[in-house]
Amino acid sequence: MNLRGAAVAKFLAKPDPATAGALIYGADAMRVALKRQDLIAALAGPSADEEMRLTRLSGAEAKSDPTVVLDALKAVGFFPGPRVVFVDGVTELQAGPVIAALEDWVPGDAALIVTGGALKKTSKLRKAFEGHKSAVAIGLYDDPMGREEIEAAIAAEGLQLTPEARRGVDALAATLDPGDFRQTLAKIALYAGDEAVTPEAVSLMAPATIDADTDEVIAAAADGRAAAIGPLMQRLNGQGVAAVTLVIFATRHFQQLHAAAVGGGIGSIRPPLFGPRRDAAERQLRQWGARKLEAALDLLMETDLTLRSSSRAPQMAVIERALIRLAMMAGAR
Repeated sequence: MNLRGAAVAKFLAKPDPATAGALIYGADAMRVALKRQDLIAALAGPSADEEMRLTRLSGAEAKSDPTVVLDALKAVGFFPGPRVVFVDGVTELQAGPVIAALEDWVPGDAALIVTGGALKKTSKLRKAFEGHKSAVAIGLYDDPMGREEIEAAIAAEGLQLTPEARRGVDALAATLDPGDFRQTLAKIALYAGDEAVTPEAVSLMAPATIDADTDEVIAAAADGRAAAIGPLMQRLNGQGVAAVTLVIFATRHFQQLHAAAVGGGIGSIRPPLFGPRRDAAERQLRQWGARKLEAALDLLMETDLTLRSSSRAPQMAVIERALIRLAMMAGAR
């Protein structure tokens, strides 16, 4: 089944417990990551990771071991409760084992949650989930957040908004990506406390433009400029950028490079790149190659798991170490 519009928000908020799973795909890795995070929490609850009811795999792992996804679906957990198998960043070349596992799914197996990039209508992965009687496919596009998404984000923070403040929040939703929007609402909630939010609070908590600095530190890692990463991370840390945001943005960048490496080259990246950004991506693609890019994505997935776990390691130090490791990989032969 293919879900769109209001049906997506309804499914993500209260998915059918008997669902076989869902494919969530789109060019915006941040938007995809937030939606799959919401879906996994709705299906398995907030303690699924600690109770070992959530299995995380990468597309590369599925390709290297064709039975690993199916085995995870069939496994019996130590703790009672619903189970989820999450396979991140699956490309068309890695789709075969995932599709086979979905076809062998039966009631009682874990739910299968898969994420991917900008998949075409001809995608085998899309067709498998769209055609499955118990699974869904959700395409996410770079449209502004819908009314239901905004309402859900406001309700999650328990915000009380004056009419003028609500207009300011709607303006933020139209200009920020969903991840930055949620972070901004969280800051507004902390600032306002139990009082009604004023337009002054919205203006004060609105983020400065950090995209350039974020892009720069990820480019430094992809180019192999390890020495530049430390000063850039200090700047981003001072701006209040979250470590999870950085790992999602870095994953999106390396997923695009990997898609270009195994697909139609830089011209296949969506949204398309122009000018200096295209030149940089072509240079990085020549420097990395498909195999090293798969290793980079594995490293980023491990980092994402660490950041979202109960580890007490300083989160910005964790992502800085990962970016430095990427820079060293870029220069390795």
